[in-house]
Amino acid sequence: MAASTAAGKQRIPKVAKVKNKAPAEVQITAEQLLREAKERELELLPPPPQQKITDEEELNDYKLRKRKTFEDNIRKNRTVISNWIKYAQWEESLKEIQRARSIYERALDVDYRNITLWLKYAEMEMKNRQVNHARNIWDRAITTLPRVNQFWYKYTYMEEMLGNIAGARQVFERWMEWQPEEQAWHSYINFELRYKEVDRARTIYERYILWMRSEWCCFYPGCCSSHGIVLIGQVVVTIGLEIKDAGFICLPHRLAWHFFNSPVLVLVHPDVKNWIKYARFEEKHGYFAHARKVYERAVEFFGDEHMDERLYVAFAKFEENQKEFERVRVIYKYALDRISKQEAQELFKNYTVFEKKFGDRRGIEDIIVSKRRFQYEEEVKANPHNYDAWFDYLRLVESDAEAETVREVYERAIANVPPIQEKRHWKRYIYLWVNYALYEELEAKDPERTRQVYQASLELIPHKKFTFAKMWLLYAQFEIRQKNLPFARRALGTSIGKCPKNKLFKGYIELELQLREFDRCRKLYEKFLEFGPENCTSWIKFAELETILGDIERARAIYELAISQPRLDMPEVLWKSYIDFEIEQEETERTRNLYRRLLQRTQHVKVWISFAQFELSSGKEGSLAKCRQIYEEANKTMRNCEEKEERLMLLESWRSFEDEFGTASDKERVDKLMPEKVKKRRKVQADDGSDAGWEEYYDYIFPEDAANQPNLKLLAMAKLWKKQQEKEAAEQDPDKDIDESES
Repeated sequence: MAASTAAGKQRIPKVAKVKNKAPAEVQITAEQLLREAKERELELLPPPPQQKITDEEELNDYKLRKRKTFEDNIRKNRTVISNWIKYAQWEESLKEIQRARSIYERALDVDYRNITLWLKYAEMEMKNRQVNHARNIWDRAITTLPRVNQFWYKYTYMEEMLGNIAGARQVFERWMEWQPEEQAWHSYINFELRYKEVDRARTIYERYILWMRSEWCCFYPGCCSSHGIVLIGQVVVTIGLEIKDAGFICLPHRLAWHFFNSPVLVLVHPDVKNWIKYARFEEKHGYFAHARKVYERAVEFFGDEHMDERLYVAFAKFEENQKEFERVRVIYKYALDRISKQEAQELFKNYTVFEKKFGDRRGIEDIIVSKRRFQYEEEVKANPHNYDAWFDYLRLVESDAEAETVREVYERAIANVPPIQEKRHWKRYIYLWVNYALYEELEAKDPERTRQVYQASLELIPHKKFTFAKMWLLYAQFEIRQKNLPFARRALGTSIGKCPKNKLFKGYIELELQLREFDRCRKLYEKFLEFGPENCTSWIKFAELETILGDIERARAIYELAISQPRLDMPEVLWKSYIDFEIEQEETERTRNLYRRLLQRTQHVKVWISFAQFELSSGKEGSLAKCRQIYEEANKTMRNCEEKEERLMLLESWRSFEDEFGTASDKERVDKLMPEKVKKRRKVQADDGSDAGWEEYYDYIFPEDAANQPNLKLLAMAKLWKKQQEKEAAEQDPDKDIDESES
């Protein structure tokens, strides 16, 4: 009673109550925990110590430990083949071939279906020149796994490399008994051809083709009307391919019993490409009668219900190569009469090409051209302004029709003038006129009509709104080809007067340059510059012309006039050309003055660097001092420059100069001027003006700028004070921890 009372008085332990039973926001899976534990376990493992083996006893101990490790790994999981392979390769590296063989044999007992295991085993024997052992392994491999083509390929390759041609042939024969895929047959054929055994290759082709044809018979003896049944993989397929005078394709008699007793039976059906390869093989080796016979047998084999255009195209091309054009025509017609048009597109295309090459133009070509012409007529009727359709139509007509018909189509095409006078609508249309003129000149050989086409096109173009310089230049070039130089100059002069363009001026000047009419070139350049004084390229070309002619003062005057223009499209190119011109003339003082004048207009860093490089390359006394002086002047000038990258570029160029030519004090002086690269933050605003956060960027603080800004000094002192405070706090923390532990 007392014991029960005492037990009742025992307190029940309290269970912690979970206040928030909702799932955590971030869930951790068991897989993640295991993966992290494995990763941390690998991190904690120390690297294995390096061992140096000095005598045989240590070597034996090392071998014993390694073998024990490998055996333990294999004992843990025998099915992991990589452990076996590593073990065998290690033994092989020690030249323990017998042990490696034993390991491979043990592994094969575990998994004899592993392809990699057989390959590694055989490769080991071959590397160690154990040919007979390698043969035994390959024999076992192809006997155990006869459907693995890689074994057969490597076995035959090894025998061929050893010069055992008969052995390689014997292996191929054993392989062919298994009726492998097509590539295996072709490998056997190529093997025989490498040794000039054409008759053997023909025999293999015959076996390859005829096996697929003649060994097929009805599944039930005496029944040739039933369908054959083939098990592909594990799918039963009913075949309905009929063969002339042989009933339906069914299983061979010798495979009938095997069909019911084997879970897998794979049979290859004949294909057109195999017949074609056989015929091309005969053709390649000069047996044209045999090749023709192969094609005829193929046509007979497939019959009329299973015709393939590839077979007939190859047959026709073969006969075409033999100059048997009537045979080719008969083959094409026979195939086209029996194959549907949708399936005979390639056949029809090849037939058309053949007739164009060897047939009557009024035969097949008239039909094809009329058909395509009808299609193009429908397109241009539906949309007369579809100029791409007109181009295709004209290309077709030019290739076949007479000149009058071509001219008629061209006249119809150019009559469809774009309704809107905007250049983008005329860009395709104007090529109709270009092609028309080229046709009249090159094909029809009618210069007068060509001239009329050019003149009509130039009258049609609205030059007040836009023009096409191409048409003016093509017309001028045509007149030059006709040796009518005044007409060409008149056309180009008219174009410049009506609608001046840069391209027209350039073309006219190029023409006069080729004719060596330099006075005319000068006048044209003057007109050109009056038309576009901001075009720097024109000024440069004009000055270069004068330089070539030897008139230096005139060229210099042109440059002076050019740089004095208030508006230029590429002033930096013009100034550079002027400076290079003076450098070529070895006018050092003039070049220096040009740099000074340019620096009055722009303070770009590249100008300063180029000026300094010029002084350095002048080669005169004091050039180094002048170069250094320019760098100093540039640095002083660019102190107020907002682009700090340009100032840094200048200092880097200066430093490279001092590294090559300066003294130690000069280098130290430039190094003191180099800026400090700091990272800063700034606000970013979106396109709509709202805040888009902060972004980091790099800024450069130059020593000269830092000395002039007291805020930067104050900031540096604040950073130093903070470091001192942290250091003092670190020194006081240990004492504080001791006091807390004592209390």
